[in-house]
Amino acid sequence: MFRRRRREQPEPVAEQEPAAPTRESGPWDADEPHPETDRIDLGGLRLPHNPDFDLRLASVGDQHVGVVALYEESSLQLQALAAPRSTGLWDEVKTKILAQAPTLKEQEGPFGVELAGEINTDGTNRPARYLGIDGPRWFLLAVITGRGALDESVATAYLDFIKDVVVVRGDEPMAREESIPLRRPNEQPAGPASEGPGLNPFKRGPEISEIR
Repeated sequence: MFRRRRREQPEPVAEQEPAAPTRESGPWDADEPHPETDRIDLGGLRLPHNPDFDLRLASVGDQHVGVVALYEESSLQLQALAAPRSTGLWDEVKTKILAQAPTLKEQEGPFGVELAGEINTDGTNRPARYLGIDGPRWFLLAVITGRGALDESVATAYLDFIKDVVVVRGDEPMAREESIPLRRPNEQPAGPASEGPGLNPFKRGPEISEIR
């Protein structure tokens, strides 16, 4: 006699845990393993929560081009730009900054070579610190001005913040140095952004609005 073969029950598929980060800290690319913590989703940037920071979006026209974090008589400007696949942008951006502020000096920082010194903004000299991070097809520019450019205790809070930022480049074609589009939290993603002006720390800044 032939007995009906018992149907084998499929083995339950174990949930795969996220891969562990291969680096100690970021900024992270959205496609690489990174700590899965609750972050503020601004589209092109996901920012860690810091209750001490007053976060604002910087906009030119109807395009959000960067983020400003205010803390302890200081500001941190963050802007993510599209970069070529083969080369980074920091060396090129650094040259442009030095052309406008030749008194800035190179120094070694947590992300490599950075610029530090004083810049003239609207006729007033302010201490400033420029940090550039090249990622896969993106570039993140961080500018600390005010007390945080000199006071290491204030700077540390900003640096820890930068180290946990996630950059979401996306797959769509973008021009070199085009701002990676941002949006307000819970706002629907907009269509492809046109290339627009970026943050310029030497002139009156773009419109600043709170992040809610």
